[in-house]
Amino acid sequence: MRTINTLLIALICFIVVSCSSSKPGETTNSLPATAIKTYGRSATNNNELELISSAAHFGFSFTGTQCKVYASFPYTGGHNYLQYELDGVYQKRLRIENGSTEPLVIEAPSAGRHTVWIYKATEATTGPVLIQKLEAEGIKAIEKPAMPLIEFIGNSITCGAAADASEVPCGQGEYHDQHNAYYAYGPRVARALGAEYILSSVSGIGIYRTWNMDHPSMPQVYETLDFQEQGTRKWDFNLFKPQVISIALGTNDFSDGDGVHPRAAFDSARFVNDYTGFVQLVHSKNPQARIALLSSPMVKGIKARLLENCLAAVKQHVDARYPSAKPVSLFFFKPMEARGCSGHPSVEDHAILAEELEPFFKKLLK
Repeated sequence: MRTINTLLIALICFIVVSCSSSKPGETTNSLPATAIKTYGRSATNNNELELISSAAHFGFSFTGTQCKVYASFPYTGGHNYLQYELDGVYQKRLRIENGSTEPLVIEAPSAGRHTVWIYKATEATTGPVLIQKLEAEGIKAIEKPAMPLIEFIGNSITCGAAADASEVPCGQGEYHDQHNAYYAYGPRVARALGAEYILSSVSGIGIYRTWNMDHPSMPQVYETLDFQEQGTRKWDFNLFKPQVISIALGTNDFSDGDGVHPRAAFDSARFVNDYTGFVQLVHSKNPQARIALLSSPMVKGIKARLLENCLAAVKQHVDARYPSAKPVSLFFFKPMEARGCSGHPSVEDHAILAEELEPFFKKLLK
């Protein structure tokens, strides 16, 4: 009888413990990657969260003075970067080395409840950052309240590439060592307007060619999860429904190339035709979204006027094709003498671009 009673008590205890184990949304001391809500292009594989696109981000809260982020980079001999906010204030970038198993430690200056938002600092073509789990006292995944969403499609400028030389000087390290997606113009505009955002951007890419090659173009990679020309995984456009879609392409189509690969003269007819087709593709994925075409602050003089005329022609074609939809909006940047690396806007330049764009997007969000 005593043995039966002992077994019965053990069974009751097991049931109580099982029923009181953590449920989604409850605070625990460990948060698996599968419980994280991500904004931007990402995927979950083998219980790991794969952060893919520029500024792909997620949030969580914890109690105490320290939390640990278990992250890795899968490419041998390489590295990547995350960056983060603590209690609404941007902190810094965090470098992740291939092969490292030590967690990234985020310190809070005082005890209490804290909120952290983690961002991928680099673009999709740099490779994914893998998140295994988060650890801290009372850690809990959080989501942002419902707010308008802006998708920013573009090239290296939209990525925030070559913008931040505060840690690695221009001309040193790897290309992505100066990436800072958090401070790119798109995220800045969205934060200023109380909007959420996703970045769909690739360095060097254009509407029908890259800065020095004939392919890939944005229309060729936009539907793949990781913006790879030979990518087999497709992006699920139902995951996010932007209210506004911003397209800033053309800088690289106008490039004179690298002097090594053959480079034909800019073909305005092909540019307009391919751009019109791309806008139709974007419209087919999100027919309710307002579409805005942005020029380039890096294209100047005669080229700038030609780009603006091409964008006006694209607008005319798209508006005629979708007469019942809201018309395409145009924004032409002021020319800029960029102060970042290799002719790109710096972090400070992105602040200027965002200030220039803010009234334009404010009207679109209305």
